[in-house]
Amino acid sequence: MKVDVLLGLQWGDEGKGKIVDVLTPDYDVIARFQGGPNAGHSLEFNHIKHVLHTIPSGIFHKESLNIIGNGVVIDPIIFKNEIDKLVEISGSIDNLYISKKAHLIIPTHRILDAASEKAKGKTKIGSTLKGIGPTYMDKTGRNGLRVGDIISGKFIEKYEALKEKHLAMLKMYDLEFSLEDYEKGFLEGIESIKKFKIIDSEFEINDLIKQDKKILAEGAQGTLLDIDFGSYPFVTSSNTVCAGACIGLGIAPSTIGEVHGIFKAYCTRVGSGPFPTELFDADGDKLRNVGHEFGATTGRPRRCGWMDLVALKYVVMLNGVTRLIMTKSDVLDGFDSIKIATSYKVNGEETINFPYEIEAEIEPIYKEFKGWNTDITNINNYKDLPNNLKTYIKYIEDEVGVPVSIISVGPDRNQTIIK
Repeated sequence: MKVDVLLGLQWGDEGKGKIVDVLTPDYDVIARFQGGPNAGHSLEFNHIKHVLHTIPSGIFHKESLNIIGNGVVIDPIIFKNEIDKLVEISGSIDNLYISKKAHLIIPTHRILDAASEKAKGKTKIGSTLKGIGPTYMDKTGRNGLRVGDIISGKFIEKYEALKEKHLAMLKMYDLEFSLEDYEKGFLEGIESIKKFKIIDSEFEINDLIKQDKKILAEGAQGTLLDIDFGSYPFVTSSNTVCAGACIGLGIAPSTIGEVHGIFKAYCTRVGSGPFPTELFDADGDKLRNVGHEFGATTGRPRRCGWMDLVALKYVVMLNGVTRLIMTKSDVLDGFDSIKIATSYKVNGEETINFPYEIEAEIEPIYKEFKGWNTDITNINNYKDLPNNLKTYIKYIEDEVGVPVSIISVGPDRNQTIIK
């Protein structure tokens, strides 16, 4: 049995949480492979919206096993809050395992994040200030604390040593902070993690593969935020591409099966960084308001723009996407015309390749499509969708060379069309 992968193809916020929730009944295991609580995976059912930050999006299905992989970084305070809310909704949570090798975000990581972002001034990258970057820096610098450390007898000793190192670094910054405020609830969060099965996840997942269990690897953020292939330096601190699933779960490349790539019917971005198709007009405001484009984690308004085919082809190539999933199609219901960027003009020269210098002067070249001016939120069969929407989808499929297998027409798990 192969491991299928589901990941975002834009700058995050593509609707991964909802789609994982929809697909979970077809899988035995949902395994999150990278990122931290800067993720906000939203899913909705029974008219209630749920936002997950660290826990895999299959958690509401009791029959599925959910694994937090070694590539994830965990904030114990946020983790406990998330678990407490889930217990209120679902009762006990006994279908969650946590990798010993997942790294821990400690309070001083968050302070370092805030200090570093403040010091950048106008060049700040738009960090969520969750301590993600400093935690991954300690991981690659071989200084980090891991989940496995909390069940050793030397956890407090290791924690204090890392904290003191961070406090010495913070003397270089002009930032006032109260460590006590940041530390509130940290040790309670550690105790909450201890309540779950802490595993050698690489062995567990490979054993599940041998048992022919169906596994879905869930990514966070989006490909255009990948540390290597995204719009650097305005990126996240982990590998958000399909290859990141191998590193973040400890599985071989040969085990990868279907690659589900999720994209919105338009584009959004949170924080700083280049965005070639960004709109600064009434259409951009309309996309934001109709689409409720505000960050699930930060609440920040998202920047909005038209679909970018140059970027989409680039990320499909990087990930080896085999199936496309288009979300938020319903947000375009009220537009008379819709555009797709088919190429860029960079410094006066036209290109269909995603450029290295994405901060260069980029002019998107658009193809225009007729809107459908129809409420599609109650449609549950592909054949009943408006012809203009089907034309829009067909154009994307033909250009990218990958079929669109799922179309989301609303936030609820039932507002999903399997094509």
